[in-house]
Amino acid sequence: MAKNKIDTDFRKYVKLFWVFTFSLPFVFFIILFLVRTGVFGDLPSTEEIVNPKSYLATEILSTDGQQLGTFFKENRIHVEYSDLPTHLIQALIATEDERFLEHAGIDFRSLGRALSTLGSNGGGSTITQQLAKLMFTQDPARGFMVRVVQKLKEWVIAVQIERRYTKQEIITMYLNKFDFLYQAVGIHSASSVYFGKLPADLNIEEAAMLIGMCKNPSYYNPAREKRFELSLSRRNTVLNQMERNEYFSKASSDSLKALPLLLNFNPQGHDKGLAPHLRENIRAYMKNWIIKNPQVTGENYNLYTDGLKIYTSIDSRIQLSAEKAVKKHMKNLQRVFFKQIKNRKAGPFYFPEDRSYPEGQKILYRAMRQTQRYKNLKRSQISEKEILKVFMSPIKMNIFSHEGDVDTLLSPLDSIQYYKSIYQTGLISIEPQTGFIKAWVGGVDFKHFKYDAVKQGRRQVGSTFKPFVYAAAIADKKYSPCMEVPNIQTCIDSGQFGLQKAWCPKNSGDKYGGVLTLKQAIAGSVNTVTTFLMKQIGPGPVSKMAKALGITSRIPVVPSIALGTVDLSIYELVGAYTAFGNHGLYTEPIVVVRIEDKNGVILEDFIPKTREVFSPEVAFTMVNLLQGVTQSGTGIRLRHSGGSYRENVVTDYPYNFTNPIAGKTGTTQNNSDGWFIGMVPNLVTGVWTGCQDRSAHFGTTEFGQGATTALPIWAIYMKDLYAQPEVGIRQDDFDHPNGPVTIPLDCDSYLAQGKEMNERRSEYN
Repeated sequence: MAKNKIDTDFRKYVKLFWVFTFSLPFVFFIILFLVRTGVFGDLPSTEEIVNPKSYLATEILSTDGQQLGTFFKENRIHVEYSDLPTHLIQALIATEDERFLEHAGIDFRSLGRALSTLGSNGGGSTITQQLAKLMFTQDPARGFMVRVVQKLKEWVIAVQIERRYTKQEIITMYLNKFDFLYQAVGIHSASSVYFGKLPADLNIEEAAMLIGMCKNPSYYNPAREKRFELSLSRRNTVLNQMERNEYFSKASSDSLKALPLLLNFNPQGHDKGLAPHLRENIRAYMKNWIIKNPQVTGENYNLYTDGLKIYTSIDSRIQLSAEKAVKKHMKNLQRVFFKQIKNRKAGPFYFPEDRSYPEGQKILYRAMRQTQRYKNLKRSQISEKEILKVFMSPIKMNIFSHEGDVDTLLSPLDSIQYYKSIYQTGLISIEPQTGFIKAWVGGVDFKHFKYDAVKQGRRQVGSTFKPFVYAAAIADKKYSPCMEVPNIQTCIDSGQFGLQKAWCPKNSGDKYGGVLTLKQAIAGSVNTVTTFLMKQIGPGPVSKMAKALGITSRIPVVPSIALGTVDLSIYELVGAYTAFGNHGLYTEPIVVVRIEDKNGVILEDFIPKTREVFSPEVAFTMVNLLQGVTQSGTGIRLRHSGGSYRENVVTDYPYNFTNPIAGKTGTTQNNSDGWFIGMVPNLVTGVWTGCQDRSAHFGTTEFGQGATTALPIWAIYMKDLYAQPEVGIRQDDFDHPNGPVTIPLDCDSYLAQGKEMNERRSEYN
């Protein structure tokens, strides 16, 4: 009797088992049907699956094909299947979905394994299911049943994706959509962020590391020190999977696994990457361009989602050399400046006599009242005394340093003084023959100093304006660089050129005597000779010439402009100098050369505007004049082969340049601004240095002059460029005009001839 009861119970359990087994697929398909019909929530429409919403970043590209940066909602650049290396695709399939090429969206074999082992041997999601999740699941589900429904939805979407796309298209979509962290959405951005490469250039072990991140990018994040070994182990797991799927041999696998994990980590962001100040300038430019250039539909392009391609004239190699030079010298210059102001009562501020401290305090309090903290406190009806107490109380803050950001305790008032102590700089390089901007450095650090010194900033240009006076005089009078002028204090009388009183500028150090050729005078930046030339031609022609050379800032028509009392941007100044190196043709500087849509359709090509300002002969004469600056004048240290400078303020000295260089230094009143414009046959570069506040500066010309603060950046930069012959920066002579040059340039012959003529006159008399 007991035996029969056991048999009956067993048969009952067997019956229940088979009922459950046969009914499970039926129940499954009912649930799946309910999911498909939207009972458990909406599914994407056929239109959404066929044309999924896609955010594509706008790329900014250099002339040598490198990505300078992106504007993005998602930092994603679309990559075609043909651009994906075979081993990257193999790594993905081997690791994430071995039967990808066989199933139709759901791999029931992998699913069964996942269910039987509760996921301990891997999940059952196919690449297509993962793509469905990436494309149409906004937030991860919480709770078992909700997750089950979400998974069923992904199955339905995966099957529809498989029906509408090829396997190649699915792989391409997946790799374009996956988020690899650090603003790297998609394989293009990931390759750039982690290895500084295009996807097509990834080697096997690099591809394996990126595919390894697909399991969990945060957990297998190679950029975090604590996760580095996990990422390395995961990479090797991918290589094992590739070996298992017979993509290469065990010997090859062992060799690859023995290789170290080498990153070239370049995190993306608007504060990072090459030329951030330029990219911000392009962003502003593109906002206006988009308004003026709508799509065929009438809608405006979206700079952050429409995948535009902005091709620039920037050469990434030249840009990198410029940024390295700026960083190297400014770090050293800042060290020297901090040392100089350490014992100053007024810190960075310097005034004549004993006014430094009270005047410096006025500057700090004025800056304090412009801060948001002050305005918020003022709104709270707090007294001025209490506000000052707040500003003098130390708090935790993060501040800029050339060694990297520093967390410190500092009072807000001290932080204002600290930032006013930071020496700033700007650099721009332009190819004179084309107007193409090749490098643009807007400051020492974009994160902390958004203000662009190249185009936004306007500072007094000092002696760098003198060449325009010389050019106007030579164009009008055909003066030779060898013409001699007495080095005596020269006055322009009251009433002349509208002056109310006489103008009698002095030379630096009040040094006079003898005679100087124009070439010697501009080389030594002698004020008296520039004043003599201004007296001959007047300020009108000089101002007119400056305007013709692209200077848009206000230039008052007064004699004092001869000594550079006007405020100009580096962009304007260097743009004007390009005419000297381009046979007298001014070419408007240009940085955006072409804009394309996401499909490569050209939306606009940009052609520089040009105009002739003076003759090729005058241009060649000016180049000859400016070569004297580096041969025997204020830029002579470029030629030095030895010696030293106190406190090593001149970085990387000596420079030992032997090639033809034309240039001009500039130092403004009180050493507030230091300039150097350097020219070689196919590159004109301008460098400015100075503090944010004009009252903050070195106390002596030895340290504050342009030859000390700005010229070294040019020297370091050019030495680096010359070490890269593939960049193509010339070291030969400046181009000679096609026509004759009638203006005498050989000063030995010119002066000897003049001496002989004088002797003949004496004999005749």
